[in-house]
Amino acid sequence: MSAIQRIVIIGAGTMGHGIAQVAAACGMKAALHDVDEAAIQKGLDAVARNLQKGIDRGKVTEEQRDATLANLSGAPDLAAAAAEAQLVVEAVPENLELKRKIFGHLAEVCGADTLLASNTSSLPVGKIAEGIAHPERVVGMHFFNPVHLMALIEVVKADTTSDDAVDRAVAAGRAMGKDPIVVRDAPGFASSRLGVVLGLEAIRMVEQQVASPEDIDKAMTLGYRHPMGPLRLTDLVGLDVRLAIAEHLHRELDSEAFRPPELMRRMVAEGKLGKKSGQGFYSW
Repeated sequence: MSAIQRIVIIGAGTMGHGIAQVAAACGMKAALHDVDEAAIQKGLDAVARNLQKGIDRGKVTEEQRDATLANLSGAPDLAAAAAEAQLVVEAVPENLELKRKIFGHLAEVCGADTLLASNTSSLPVGKIAEGIAHPERVVGMHFFNPVHLMALIEVVKADTTSDDAVDRAVAAGRAMGKDPIVVRDAPGFASSRLGVVLGLEAIRMVEQQVASPEDIDKAMTLGYRHPMGPLRLTDLVGLDVRLAIAEHLHRELDSEAFRPPELMRRMVAEGKLGKKSGQGFYSW
């Protein structure tokens, strides 16, 4: 099993440019693609800012920054970049039809041995791979935000995914400095199923005026040693993103635990999406 040397990341948003950063930092040639060419440059600039913050905090050397940026490039032409890649990671919004369209295109332009991965946090990997050539090479590689700081990667094995694809995804994750877990392609996998239900219950507690968002979060950070409270994490991920995941899990699992609270729906309707909008349970 040869090491991944060239990787393409589709989607230059928060997750996409984060994945590109950790891949470039470990020595891979990482190409970042987005349908919006301005978004590609925005993603590359965000990586440069992250690295500078690392230097300012004494966590990254100037040499490491320069080496990472040298391995990183924009890829406006997806077909050309993907044709040379050994691994392509899709990190676009949680929309099944969009992901299926992307993977259909990748199956046409990539070699049969190219590992194709989705960063989906809840959608079924088997459905994403359905109908494409060589679905055995499609796997879930679910990274966590912020990618350059979070150690976990969740590798998701669909019924059609080969053991070789899982092994290659685990090896790639480890090469990027991550600690992999392997899970079956069940609704919500492991991390989203547990994390979302905790976040939804925290929102219900705010809705019922049990305590303030700050105190609910403090209960988990100080009482259970979570690195971040569930409401601050919801703000960081995005209330709209978590709402979509909750609706999906509510349908798939038929569990009231995943029914989105009305407060959550109202906040999303009002544009209070968390950090990216400047206001959620906290002001950013």
